[in-house]
Amino acid sequence: MRLYHGSNIAIDSINLAMCRPYKDFGKGFYLTDIKEQAEKMAVRVSKIYGGSPIVTAYEIQDDFRKIESIAIKDFGLETTEEWAKFVMNNRSRIFTNVEDVLCNKDNKYDIVIGPVADDNMALLFRQYENKIVDFETLLKGMIYKKTSSQYSFHTEKSIELLRRVGS
Repeated sequence: MRLYHGSNIAIDSINLAMCRPYKDFGKGFYLTDIKEQAEKMAVRVSKIYGGSPIVTAYEIQDDFRKIESIAIKDFGLETTEEWAKFVMNNRSRIFTNVEDVLCNKDNKYDIVIGPVADDNMALLFRQYENKIVDFETLLKGMIYKKTSSQYSFHTEKSIELLRRVGS
């Protein structure tokens, strides 16, 4: 399986210490199986931080989900209540119950797979956290959202599964 990472710099080796916290699935290295999505992310990142858009391609064995020593949380392609809570908990700077299965701040999952929370969903999350909308309104706002795909890698043993194949 081929995965892509969009950035403003070439990624010669993945350094998890350089990854930012409070992302959808926690601090980790994020990729997608949709090349166009990675290209758009590379343009966005280069506009924000400077540099040139660069997409780096990686390969991972097709049956990586069967590796018993790797903990994987796979939300599939649809936004769900479980996914929404997981994303909100990981993005929150005040959520501290890291043992919760709906949180990956402690890297309990080596790899997490699921939809991307776009800017509109991020606004819904903030409105919910600020008690402007209730959880049911949040869920209704997510139902018709077209999502895209992300694969996040949170541990060194998961990073070892990736093989860089070009940029």
